[in-house]
Amino acid sequence: MVSILIHVAPEKIALFKAIIESYDNIATMRTENPALNHVRLWFDPESAGDIDRIIAALAPEFGLHRIA
Repeated sequence: MVSILIHVAPEKIALFKAIIESYDNIATMRTENPALNHVRLWFDPESAGDIDRIIAALAPEFGLHRIA
């Protein structure tokens, strides 16, 4: 498993989680730092390309940017 830490606009976290979970077994999302609106996505390395595409597509609407 690998993970990335991303910032999500606070009002969009629940919807972002619902979208991630709608992709069957692509990733698991956990809140890493609620005060900073940071969430961590855990996923199989083979799904990294799909995760990158999802984040890129949703970034403008959800205020997404990678932290680590």
